[in-house]
This record gives sequence, structure tokens and C-alpha cells, in this order.
Amino acid sequence: MRRREFLMSATAPAGAGVLAGETRAKRDARLLYIGTYSSPQGPEGSIGRGEGIYLFAMDPETGALSRREIFKNGDNPCWLAFDATRKHLYSANETMTYQGANAGSVGAYAVDPSSGRLRLLNTQSSQAAGPCHVSVHPSGKYLLAANYHGGAVAVLRIERDGSLGEATDVKHDTGTPGPVHAVSAPPGSFAISGHDKPHAHMIEADPSGRFVLSPDLGLDQIMVWRFDAANGKLLPGNPPAVKLPAGDGPRHFAFHPNGRWFYSLQEEASTLVVFDYDAANGRLTAKQTLSSLPKGFAGTNFTSEVAISKDGRFLYAANRLHDSIAWFSIAAEGTLTFMGETWTRGDYPRSFTIDPSGQFLYSCNQRSDAVACFRVNRQTGVLTFTGQYTAVGTPAMVLFLS
Repeated sequence: MRRREFLMSATAPAGAGVLAGETRAKRDARLLYIGTYSSPQGPEGSIGRGEGIYLFAMDPETGALSRREIFKNGDNPCWLAFDATRKHLYSANETMTYQGANAGSVGAYAVDPSSGRLRLLNTQSSQAAGPCHVSVHPSGKYLLAANYHGGAVAVLRIERDGSLGEATDVKHDTGTPGPVHAVSAPPGSFAISGHDKPHAHMIEADPSGRFVLSPDLGLDQIMVWRFDAANGKLLPGNPPAVKLPAGDGPRHFAFHPNGRWFYSLQEEASTLVVFDYDAANGRLTAKQTLSSLPKGFAGTNFTSEVAISKDGRFLYAANRLHDSIAWFSIAAEGTLTFMGETWTRGDYPRSFTIDPSGQFLYSCNQRSDAVACFRVNRQTGVLTFTGQYTAVGTPAMVLFLS
């Protein structure tokens, strides 16, 4: 070491190394948003205790979250989605009325990529009550919205500045609701919800964007639409829907990274159904059904979320009331094998998210008002609690910006 360098290091403040480490950690932190229930009329008749959309920073070494800011929204921004550029964020605001009409709303925000700050661009009607899910079509030109209480899906045009135009299409699910008791439910289950009428629970395009799929919990069907990207229209697929067992209640789904397998999670039956997916025709062919719960479970449970690891080796599913996240290995043909489960360290996991590095999983424990952090073993799929809780009122979902 040269003399000048030695003298500079010898006279540096004692805490300089720590400060440098803190600066580096802040620079390397991942930014994420947490959507919440924030109105007096929350989910399942409860009260929302969130304040809107929360911005957090994640320490990439430990997974710890530190709150940066809150973007106030009192209309239950429970589901969030980015466009492909991540310069615009969209929220499903799950309320029963908007501007005096029987509908909820969807919001559009501009995102500052360096700070994560949000700027509201505009808000539009979701065209039916209780929007619970939104996604951006791969073309980047349309926002897709699923309205749970209204039993309808909507397509809204995305303008050049990222704001939302009016709806280009609205489709109301029609049919006869299934029975209140799921035929595939565990013994002794009283998981009864959603079979009074149609309830669209999710909407998302397949990887190509040629087809759009939407499970309706009340009708026990997955709707399949051909998508007219030139006009933003949903056209019936062939067939237009895939039926699940009576009363089972399809809620959420996930495509495998290879695009050939499709996994549907049933809320009231606590089952996963594995489908082969024909991407050329938008057709689903079921080939396996198994429980999201450990062997021998009896009683009531409601599933919530399903996700697949980035490498395509493991699938995760969340159970509410049992309050667990189960993991499954994915075989060469796409079928699943139950590998284990862990307690979510909280009550009623509304959803969960795996961070972009694949190292951490965050469970939104809705009734415990906290997000719990787990380390992911990427070789075995095993989840290990890190001991970290982050206080957030009625958290609903986590979405990573970086």
C-alpha cells in the first residue's frame, strides 16, 4: 500500500466501513409494493386496516423489508400488476361502487424506477363490482380485469402515457352455479363460499397473448377466450370453457415456464389440477388432481395462491385456515408430487410472492396484519422461516419492482 493510501485509511472515521456497507446495501436493495385492503368494507365482511399501496425495500442478503412510503388509496388496492416496461403499475380496487355505479375501479400509476415513487395517472371503472385481479396483456395495449362480485371480466385500453382508457369489452359469466359443497373437499369440510352466482376470480393471457383464461369460482369453470388484439375483444374459445368438479371453485392458476403445462388451484376443494396446454388452440386437458394439504387432513380450508419457481422445478400453493404453504416437485411430464408444507407464521395467507432472485418467499397473512419472510432452498424447494415479520394492515399481495 502506498504511503498516501495508508495514511487515508489510518485516519478514516471508525464507522466509515459500516457507512459504506449501509450505502451499498441501500443501493443494492430490491424495491417492492404491497397491496392492501384499506376500506371499512374489506374481504369476507372484515374491516380493511391497510392504508393503500406500500413501498418497501428488501435487503437481498437477509430478505428483511424496510418501509419507504405509503401511497394512500382507501378503495382496497388488493391486486397489483406492471406493464412490461415496469414504468406503469395498475391496481384492482376491490369496492362495490364507483362514482355511484355498481362497479369497482382500476387505477393506473406512473412509476419512478429509481425511487419507486408512484404518481396516480387516472382511475377507471372496472365495469362490475369487486375487481379482485388485474393483469396486462402481452401486447401492452390492454389491461384485463376480473370482477369477483360482479361475475364479469373487462378489457381496458392502455393509452400511450400508461393511463387507462375506457373498456373495449366486457363479458359477464353465465351459467348455473355449482353446489355449495365441493365434491373433492377434505372430509368434514365446511368450505362454503362463492356458489351463489358467477364469480370471476382471475384473468390472464397465455404466454403468446392469443388466448385469455379466467376461472369462475361460482360456475366451477375456467373460461377460455380468443383475444382480438387489434380491437381489444374477447371471443369464445373452442371449447369456450373447461369444467372442474362440482363445487370445487377454481380460483387462481399458473403456467409453467415452458408454456405447456397449466396448474389450476381450487379454493373450496383444496385441490390442484394439472393440465396439458395446447398453445396452438388454447385447449386444456386434465391429467392429474391432488390435494394442496398434507395426507390425512380433515376439516375446512380455503386455498388462495399458486406459483412456480423460476427454474420450473417446484410449485407452491397457499392454504387458508390450515395456514400453510405447501410445495411440490414438478416431474418431467409436468405432474406434481407433494414434498412438504410449512406454517405461514400468521393467519389466513391471502397470497404469497417469490422474489426475483428465487431466494425468499413472502406470505401476506391477511388476518395477522403482517408479511412473513421465508428462505427458499432452490435445490429442494424447502421453505425456512427467517424470523422476520413486517407489519402491514390486511396485506393482500406483494409485487417486486426490481
